[in-house]
Amino acid sequence: MKVAAIQMVSAIAREANLARAHDLLAEAAAAGAELAVLPEYFCVMGAKDTDKLALRERPGDGAVQGFLADAAREFGLWIVGGTLPIETADDGHVFNSSLAYAPDGSCVARYDKIHLFFFDNGREHYDERRVVARGSEPVSFELPSRDGHRWRIGLSVCYDLRFPELYRALSQGGAELLLVPSAFTHTTGAAHWEVLLRARAIENLAWVVAPAQGGTHENGRQTWGQSMIVDPWGTVVAQRAQDEGLVLFELDATRTAAARAQLPALSHRVLPAA
Repeated sequence: MKVAAIQMVSAIAREANLARAHDLLAEAAAAGAELAVLPEYFCVMGAKDTDKLALRERPGDGAVQGFLADAAREFGLWIVGGTLPIETADDGHVFNSSLAYAPDGSCVARYDKIHLFFFDNGREHYDERRVVARGSEPVSFELPSRDGHRWRIGLSVCYDLRFPELYRALSQGGAELLLVPSAFTHTTGAAHWEVLLRARAIENLAWVVAPAQGGTHENGRQTWGQSMIVDPWGTVVAQRAQDEGLVLFELDATRTAAARAQLPALSHRVLPAA
């Protein structure tokens, strides 16, 4: 199954971001991708954190959800829409949600980001808790690929990457492909991005597809980029350093099965999950 990890440098205006995402999804479809994954906050990188509140959508209804459903139908693609703001019961917060769409435009899965980013090194300060509500449940979905294999795909977002128990829960539930749409800061990305992605692939003997924001944004934020695809042995098989574009690779389910047969670490767990 060919997949496309889409790297963006999203701006403040939602419509401009959707237009650019449409062009990149068209490129992915033309290249033969079956699954295209957009980065975290693909639809908005606001001037300030609270800008997300004005763009929040009700589940199943909204401009961004409509865009994703229409694009899936137009291009015949499975699309995972990075993240978008979904309303909560609290007007002061949104869920940071990753939604998966089938080629018929139906939404087949929704994951609300569980782990909320906080970072303060004295020069940069981020605290998602100010406007983002925490999700609570791991989510995966099934994708029947054109070659007849049924992929179990686990959803996650950005800061989740630092919490291996989430990915172990996904792999124990059968996930062989883990998605990590992200907007890592330049500082944390330079230090930790690649090693964490490779670790999650190695620990779970699973493919990892990680589309990212990658560049200097209109709001002044600098994101790390380096969107990448990692195989079940932890090898980086495709990546892009910075700026907008696609990372394409043909995933082979037999490589997952071979890795898990050669090193059946998933069946060797002794300690129970916390």
